[in-house]
Amino acid sequence: VLIIACPCAMGLATPTAIMVGTGKGAEQGILFKNAESLERTQKIDTIVFDKTGTLTRGEPKVTDVVLHDSSERDILFYAGSAEKGSEHPLGEAIVQGALIRGIALEQADAFEALPGHGIKATVKGREVVLGNEKLMTDRMIDLGRLSVDAARLSAQGKTPMFVAVDGKASGIIAVADTPKEHSREAVGMLKSLGLEVVMLTGDNRRTAEAIAQEMGIDRVIAEVLPHGKMDVVKQLQAEGRVVAMVGDGINDA
Repeated sequence: VLIIACPCAMGLATPTAIMVGTGKGAEQGILFKNAESLERTQKIDTIVFDKTGTLTRGEPKVTDVVLHDSSERDILFYAGSAEKGSEHPLGEAIVQGALIRGIALEQADAFEALPGHGIKATVKGREVVLGNEKLMTDRMIDLGRLSVDAARLSAQGKTPMFVAVDGKASGIIAVADTPKEHSREAVGMLKSLGLEVVMLTGDNRRTAEAIAQEMGIDRVIAEVLPHGKMDVVKQLQAEGRVVAMVGDGINDA
């Protein structure tokens, strides 16, 4: 509440109110760039959440290994070795999944990240490709019934990643992240304030919708590449919305 009795009081009260507001925000881990940013928060009508690490813990773990002309040890060896140098949470989950099972990994050569699709690398002279269904389709890799298995895993809120070695499908490694303890409660509070809550993710649509349903989020924008997040926000703004983007990474800022 800001009460102004005279110009002098306004000169004192305005910066005081701003300092208190920014201070309270800082106590909650929220930093305001300037006074204008603080003032604009009252106009926000849409909150866009990045999923991984924001709504979820950002600590995915291997939950399933579906085999196709391979053994569990082989598929985890090649996938884990290929991802050994990766900093992506899903890659780290595969590496840990292999190590927990006592599988010794090799150092991969010619590692290449394919943003929004997966990775490729050379392990012991064999080409390993790991990623989503589109990556496999683009490389004309026959998935057989693995596509059906991937759909089933996605419906369970898991992220299926196809593994191919030397151009042949080896199977699927599925990983899952768990929602943060208060995510559903926070989403409910925002919706009770009349705000629209949107979940933005690079996950496939089935996986994204399963997770969103668990958290009480009605609108999901899935299969978005990292560089496409800004385009999504701009599209929402073009619809006349005042958008706040919430994420845990510098790319979200």
